[in-house]
Amino acid sequence: MDASPYFCGKKITLMGLGLLGRGAGDARYLAECGAELIVTDLKSREELAESIASLKDFPDITFVLGEHRLEDFSHRDLVVKAAGVPIDSPYIAEAKRQGIPVRMSADLFMEFSGVPIIGVTGTRGKSTVTHMIAAILKEAEKPVLLGGNVRGVSTLALLKETMPESVAVLELDSWQCQGLGEANLSPQIAVFTTLYPDHTNYYKDDPGAYLTDKANIFLHQDPDDTLVLGAQCAPTVIEAFGEHIISKVVVADEGKLPGSWELKVPGVHNRYNAALALAAARAMRIDDEVSRRALEHFAGVPGRLGFVREVGGVKVYNDTTATTPEATLAALDALGTAHTILIMGGADKELDMNKILIRLPELKRIILLAGTGTNRVLEFIEGASVFDSFENAVAEAFASAHPGDTILLSPAFASFGMFKNEYDRGDQFNALVQSYGK
Repeated sequence: MDASPYFCGKKITLMGLGLLGRGAGDARYLAECGAELIVTDLKSREELAESIASLKDFPDITFVLGEHRLEDFSHRDLVVKAAGVPIDSPYIAEAKRQGIPVRMSADLFMEFSGVPIIGVTGTRGKSTVTHMIAAILKEAEKPVLLGGNVRGVSTLALLKETMPESVAVLELDSWQCQGLGEANLSPQIAVFTTLYPDHTNYYKDDPGAYLTDKANIFLHQDPDDTLVLGAQCAPTVIEAFGEHIISKVVVADEGKLPGSWELKVPGVHNRYNAALALAAARAMRIDDEVSRRALEHFAGVPGRLGFVREVGGVKVYNDTTATTPEATLAALDALGTAHTILIMGGADKELDMNKILIRLPELKRIILLAGTGTNRVLEFIEGASVFDSFENAVAEAFASAHPGDTILLSPAFASFGMFKNEYDRGDQFNALVQSYGK
């Protein structure tokens, strides 16, 4: 889809360049379309050096870094904001006061692509379900566009790859769903995996807004569209929004996945994820045998309970994206506890940690990473060691392990403090594990 005429010549402010490649890719796409572009981010030029370097071919981009300025949100044709921009941002308020459209890359893609879209949201499982659905579509020999909240992928830039026969699968976090609401858009097939407390620091003034934002994934659907609800969140979603749901509703859990299907990815939670992917595939009229082949060969998503390597009979798993206690509990249920050495801890998200604290005594060893969240729970964890060096933490985990044990990085907290983000945490962990003993 060639959307360049829409963006060409427009004065556009891109709010949030970031470090994961999505913002840089959006900036590149807009610059290629001929937009007059201002890119602004609170991070410094030094922090964003890699992202800025990727845009060196576009000398006309104006960078405003280390701050936002009201004038960059005034007299513009469009503001494209990144995820996590505060609800009460005075800069966004200024743009809206002037009647300037404020959009996000995912809803812009949905507006212009003209192809069937499967959107996936939820507190846990959305990345795995998104990639499972994409794997099924590829097995069905359909051209797949994978985007949304995917590391390194600019959703806007996918417009260049869109063909009439394409199918887009978008992982959508609560902020991107918030953007759908502002644009009055929902995907033709919406998948809502699970609902747990999360991002409480962002939604602290209105905790219910977290669900309200996510609900936009289905609130603007048509009667012929499909909403797939995970059984864990279905009662809450239906109670809150049932009278507003006009699409066809399918509720799924692990019991809806044929028992004879054998998955490579461990855990009941992954059978639950696979059942949701299967329901979405059925809504696309894909034969179950195609879905079975794809799901049985699916090896998982990096950083989501991914197997790293085995060292001297010790298996190591990377679950860095487990930034909530429920996610870490799912990993423990999948791998067991008696022979598990857990590396956890990090920055506080103000979530209820009681359920995981009750389970921790079952573990062989707990190694904590320094952070505000760790400080909050430390007094309730006997015999734990706290490390502000990731290298030393991983070395201690190996020193504590014996053949038959498992080392699991599943933090239950955010990554900020010791790491740039959760992906940086996972990358460092993989590198340390791969280098161990060499």
